[in-house]
Amino acid sequence: MAREARYYERSADGSVRCRLCPHQCRLKEAEVGLCRVRRNEGGTLLSLIYGEVTSVAVDPIEKKPLYHFYPGSGILSLGTIGCNFSCLFCQNWQISQAQAPTSPFPPEEAVGQAQATGSIGIAYTYNEPNIWFEYVLDTATLAREAGLKNVLVTNGYIAAEPLAELLPVIDALNIDLKSMDRDFYVKLCGGRLEPVLETAKRASRDAFVEVTHLVIPGHNDSDDQFRRMADWVAGELGPDTPTHISAYFPRYRLQAPPTPLATLQRAYDTFSDRLNYVYLGNVMAKEGSDTRCAHCGALAIERLGYHTTNHLRPGARCPDCGRRLPVIMAGIRIATVWTIGIATLCTLIGAGGLGDLIMRGLRSIQMDYLIAGTVPAAILAVLFDWALGGLERWLTPEGLRGYAEHGR
Repeated sequence: MAREARYYERSADGSVRCRLCPHQCRLKEAEVGLCRVRRNEGGTLLSLIYGEVTSVAVDPIEKKPLYHFYPGSGILSLGTIGCNFSCLFCQNWQISQAQAPTSPFPPEEAVGQAQATGSIGIAYTYNEPNIWFEYVLDTATLAREAGLKNVLVTNGYIAAEPLAELLPVIDALNIDLKSMDRDFYVKLCGGRLEPVLETAKRASRDAFVEVTHLVIPGHNDSDDQFRRMADWVAGELGPDTPTHISAYFPRYRLQAPPTPLATLQRAYDTFSDRLNYVYLGNVMAKEGSDTRCAHCGALAIERLGYHTTNHLRPGARCPDCGRRLPVIMAGIRIATVWTIGIATLCTLIGAGGLGDLIMRGLRSIQMDYLIAGTVPAAILAVLFDWALGGLERWLTPEGLRGYAEHGR
């Protein structure tokens, strides 16, 4: 379905300039951008793929890969055609670089299917979602209103202004950081490094970010490359940023050999010296799949393929030392009716000592049963603290006597 695109400028000669990504393509009549999905028709820039999908599936969240965002959950995953990169090693070139058949899948249907399948939300993935900007923005907005999560799996090649509009409805991103060398991006990807780094920095301020690095023998597998990338991630995104080191297999036009396990291990060791949560992808290895506490080393999340066993305590706390890990996970919500029930019970018992005991217990779990590391958690914590303050006043001999005598 064609729809007028966002972020472009018209010229007097009938050409348009697309401002969605750093390519800033200038297009004459009937020309399409480097992404192959935005075309000038009569001086209007059209998105040719609004509501068109090549793939719809419920995937494990670990497949994106996201290891620290609702681990063990399923997420409805959507993809279309096209890409604003032309990577010679593209792993999904059949839809990103070739013309694949599509089917209509409007935003309302996507949100409805995510709800019907019990998904935590919607992932925009398989090809580059930023070139699908209009559809992603509309769908993500509806999904957010329905209480669903939104995930981008992206190369990070988007201009600052559209990124700023999109981020408020995005919960998590996996950003593909291909190399720290400018020439690599120019020669192998048809793009530039700097905008990708800016996207990663900007996104990490507003959403949860994990990074993926595909190691290609002879192109980005030097020790210096690994050190520079690990240093950048640790310094700009933070040492707790989950980082996935993935094995390359020959695809599309690049015929480099598959990544040796020894190279992945070397990368893993280098990244692990600087980052707390490093994982290996596209390979079965002894190390690099489980999540361990960065403080004490205890096993926190165990993985076998896409199967996960979560050992974390409520509130994403280490099962041994109790430290909070940078993992976003669903927590147990304490219902208002439950709190009122305890207050009523204590009122009937009339025991100040029991009230004090219950208050200590409630205070100790105040933050343990909330979603870790989110703004809603902070708001809930404030509301919970306010409710406990009132309950604490009731659970005293004076408060109980006042309640019995005056009904308050």
